[in-house]
Amino acid sequence: MKLKFSLDWFIIALVGVLILAYLFPNIGTITKPVDIQKLTGYGITIIFFFYGLKLSPKKFTQGLGNWKMHVIIQLATFILFPILLICLKPFFTNSNIWLSLFFVAALPSTVSSSVVMVSLAKGNVPSAIFNATISSFGGIFITPLWMGIFMVTNNINVDSSEIVLKLVFQILVPIIAGSLLNKKLGTFAEKHSKSLKIFDQSIVLLIVYTSFCKSFKSGVFETISITQLAAILLGMAALFFAVFYILRYISKLLHFNYPDSVTVLFCGSKKSLIHGVVISKVLFSGTALAGFILVPIMMYHSIQLIIIGFMVQKMGKIISV
Repeated sequence: MKLKFSLDWFIIALVGVLILAYLFPNIGTITKPVDIQKLTGYGITIIFFFYGLKLSPKKFTQGLGNWKMHVIIQLATFILFPILLICLKPFFTNSNIWLSLFFVAALPSTVSSSVVMVSLAKGNVPSAIFNATISSFGGIFITPLWMGIFMVTNNINVDSSEIVLKLVFQILVPIIAGSLLNKKLGTFAEKHSKSLKIFDQSIVLLIVYTSFCKSFKSGVFETISITQLAAILLGMAALFFAVFYILRYISKLLHFNYPDSVTVLFCGSKKSLIHGVVISKVLFSGTALAGFILVPIMMYHSIQLIIIGFMVQKMGKIISV
């Protein structure tokens, strides 16, 4: 019940900051007396530093066993998702909507929620930790490369090398610094994991708020109808189920056991909101799309938590069907 309450609180809070951004868009763009943009940048660094603190080398290396499982999860995350969206590109008349959907497809998998859900469903937790970590690292380089290909066609200036460099210093360097201090401070990070999670979510909410403030001020949402937003929501649900059942079929084909199948399904079908927020902050900073680009990943995030939370209780039946 505690997990359910936490997830519900965050989803409701996301809706709340959207309303605040709509009502008070000027607050999110001010630089004095406090520059909120810089504040969120520092927050991102702290988030990934504490993630590194909790990254135990022992737990990481325990998940190295089934190489086929790892390959399937990473291919699903960085190849299957993008290919599905590329195949659908000709059916979109609004290039900004398609780009925002493709942004979801290009993102890495989640870290903490993947591990939690795999654990609750009696899956292979060490492998979940391994794949979530590898995906997190891979997203620093792969997501900007995927996005760079299509941002140019949308007349958005992009310097992949500069973007990767920013992400390396905001994500990779703090994680490495934290992991080097795991032996000394790892116990502290685990002990205060609940407080750190609230801090993580608070920073995400602040970034979402400032991003949507820019979009509302620029009027980007005036070109998007309620019908289109509803279609995006349905599209995100369809994308989740498409990948989920493709992975279920592959798991059966390769005769994965129950724990490994759970890990493939949960780690391979999830996308990271926190990485989406961080990477969008770098990729779309100063553009009108800063807020709108986050709409699909926020929807996907909510869908994956609700659906997988429900599936956890019925995983045996779902995998055997």
